[in-house]
Amino acid sequence: MTFLAPAFDNALFDALLRLNNAHAEELSYKSAEEFRALLNAASFVRAHADGLALLVAFNETSTYDNPNFRWLKDRYQRFNYIDRVVVSAAARGQGLARKLYAALEDTTQTDKRQCLVCEINLVPPNPLSDAFHVALGFVPVGEQVLPNGKTVRYWEKKVEGQLRAGGNG
Repeated sequence: MTFLAPAFDNALFDALLRLNNAHAEELSYKSAEEFRALLNAASFVRAHADGLALLVAFNETSTYDNPNFRWLKDRYQRFNYIDRVVVSAAARGQGLARKLYAALEDTTQTDKRQCLVCEINLVPPNPLSDAFHVALGFVPVGEQVLPNGKTVRYWEKKVEGQLRAGGNG
């Protein structure tokens, strides 16, 4: 199983854009231009070579105009924020998301960042994502109502040997 960094060919880019937009309620819809800008701004992007899975993350040095990123940046000094992770319905249960998270966790530890952080919709709920993150060792650290009306819960996973720097939201 091969995971690729951000240098995607057009066919893979198109497949990942379709995958993202098929899950727009959880991730947010992106035009091709917006999606390319997102990938280019990210500090960590990995995708399955066949376009079956994608993880996009930002660290604290990234420039990213996003309310979730701002909430986390106000509370953490050194982190990797998982902005989106998605696995196609046909590939679920194959461990692709776990492998993507493991790669990001390795990078987080290597770069001496404190933790992995993310948000999951609370309204509307996403119980499968909640359960997945709990199984990986994430714990809830706060909530926020977004301008679009969604309510999100923020999650954190400390990286071994690193301490959380922020407040408890």
